[in-house]
Amino acid sequence: MEWFSTVVTGPRTDFGFEQIPLGVKAGRVRDVFDSVAGRYDVMNDLMSGGLHRAWKDAIVNWLRPRADMRLLDLAGGTGDIAFRFLRAGGGSVVVTDINLEMLLVGRDRARKRRIDGAINWLCADGEQLPVPDNSVEVVTCAFGVRNMTDKAGALSEIYRVLKPGGRFMCLEFSRLVLPGLEDIYNKFSFAIVPRLGRIVANDEASYRYLAESIRTFPDQETFAEMISDAGLSNITYKNLTGGVAAMHSAWRI
Repeated sequence: MEWFSTVVTGPRTDFGFEQIPLGVKAGRVRDVFDSVAGRYDVMNDLMSGGLHRAWKDAIVNWLRPRADMRLLDLAGGTGDIAFRFLRAGGGSVVVTDINLEMLLVGRDRARKRRIDGAINWLCADGEQLPVPDNSVEVVTCAFGVRNMTDKAGALSEIYRVLKPGGRFMCLEFSRLVLPGLEDIYNKFSFAIVPRLGRIVANDEASYRYLAESIRTFPDQETFAEMISDAGLSNITYKNLTGGVAAMHSAWRI
């Protein structure tokens, strides 16, 4: 008897440390966030020791929202950046996310805070935004770019929708710049975080993926180059907590 195996050919991309067919990643990522949506914010607090709150405050403070400023927040499902933007004096917000379950969590949070009238919730792929060219003043993305299949394509979409003079700001996990923390950080990421995911969200595999996805995301300088390649200018970045996370700022000239 002969045995035959199916060999998958064609372009591939990362899903954590795993290489998978290009067209499969979006569905796999959607499954991850479907699974963890209800406990996502609790897990963020546990994984970061609450630091994610300070990081999100930092990027909104750097943005300096104004009442005439309209924001497009990519991969913003549960509303953390949108809420901070409005609280800091910003105008209206469109929150997009590929994951409907995350958006529903965000919408419910907004209703409880009685600010849902200032936010529109849009289920959309950040790599194919249903947004007109040159129509957005500010685009933010917090902890979302690394989950996108075509990161360069997503950055090109951001450039497309921004008005001339518009600004893109990204908050993402990055590379440590303080010596001596690597071993502790790796042990926490690969031993503790998946275990917390199993206990709190009943999903160890999704949090193992999230830990792995941080390691496959470009470092600060490489990501800045990718932003430049998409056509954006005046790119700067600031490290947070020794490079555990980093904020990038760029402009469409």
